Amino acid sequence: MTLPPTQDRSAGAILGAFIGDALGLGPHWYYDLDELRRDYGDWITGYTTPKPGRYHEGMAAGQLSQAGLILKMLLQSIVECGEYDEADFCRRMDEELFPGLDGTPMFGPGGYTSQSIREAWRRRVKQGLSWSQSGSHADTTEAIERSLVLAVRYAFIPHRLADVIARNTRLTQSDELIVSLTVAYGAVLGLLVQGEKLDAHLSGKLMHLVKSGDLPFHAVTTGKLDVPRRDVAEPSHAGRFASPDALLTPSYIARAAADPDIRIEPAWKVSLVYGMPCAAYHVLPAAYYLAARFRNDFESAVLHAINGGGQNEARAMLTGALVGAQCGLSGIPSRFLVGLEDADELQRLARSLAAQLV
Repeated sequence: MTLPPTQDRSAGAILGAFIGDALGLGPHWYYDLDELRRDYGDWITGYTTPKPGRYHEGMAAGQLSQAGLILKMLLQSIVECGEYDEADFCRRMDEELFPGLDGTPMFGPGGYTSQSIREAWRRRVKQGLSWSQSGSHADTTEAIERSLVLAVRYAFIPHRLADVIARNTRLTQSDELIVSLTVAYGAVLGLLVQGEKLDAHLSGKLMHLVKSGDLPFHAVTTGKLDVPRRDVAEPSHAGRFASPDALLTPSYIARAAADPDIRIEPAWKVSLVYGMPCAAYHVLPAAYYLAARFRNDFESAVLHAINGGGQNEARAMLTGALVGAQCGLSGIPSRFLVGLEDADELQRLARSLAAQLV
C-alpha cells in the first residue's frame, strides 16, 4: 500500500536503519580490510552470516544485532504508548534485555553487547542504581542508533525531539558532547523526514531552529555565522549544548560530497578518511558523507558503508536511516526487505509510528 510522502519518508528512515544494522551483522568490525575481502569477497552485496570466531558468531544472515533489537524495543514502546514513555522503555530494558546479559562483551541477544549497555546493566543489575544514574562516558553511537526512532516520531516538533533524545541518551551515555552529537543527528534526521535534503543548506535551517529556541545549542554569531553585534549580550549557556558545531558539520560534509574537486573513490574509503573506529566522531561524518552523496540511491549508500570495514554496522545503520528518510520506504530495493528477518513486523511497526506523526 502506497504511503503519503511524509509517512513514506518516516518508514524509510526506520527500515533503512534496520537494514543497515542487519547488513553489518556478518562483516562487523573487520579492521584488516584484506581479511574482510578474504572472508566476504571483493564486494558485499547483501546479508551475510558471521564467520566462526568472529563477532555475532552463531547468528544467521538477515538477523538484527543487539543495536537493532534495542531500536525495535523502543519502536514497539512508542507505537504501543502512542508517544515516548521513558518509564515504559526503561521497564522493557530491565525486563526484556538485561536478564539476557552477563556483563561481558561477547554475550547477549544479538551476539554482542556494547560498552554503554554493559555499563548500564552493571549499574542497574549489579549496583541497583536508578536509571538516572545508569549513564556512562562511552563515546560511541549506541544512543544514536536507538534514538533515531524518536527523531522520526517528533520530526515536526523539534524542541520535543531535542528533549526526548537528550533524556533517552543520558540513560546510557552521560557525556554532554555525545549527547549533543546525538541530538544533532536526530535534528538532521527530523528535517529529512520533513522533506529537506542533506545538502549545503541544511545546517542553515538547523541554525534557524537554534535562533528560534527550538534546538538547545549555544550560539553567539548572527545570520550565517556572522560577527555578533556589540550591543547584544551573549546568550545564556543554561540548559544549552556548548556550541552549534554538531549542527554545522552535516552541511560542510554535504558540500564536500558535492564538490567535484573533492572525491573519495571508491566511496567506501570514507571509512579511511574519517576513521574506522567506533567513536561517534568517526562514524557520524562518514554517515553524513554517504547519505549526502547517495541521497537517492539507498543501495549504494548502505553497501559503501558496509564495505568500508571497521564499525561498519553503525555506519550503515545511521546512513540507512538518513538515506531512507530521503528516498522513502518506496525507494528501498525490495531485496533488502526480502532478506531481513521479521521484515513484515518491522514494516508494520514503522508504518504504525509513521501514522502518529503530527
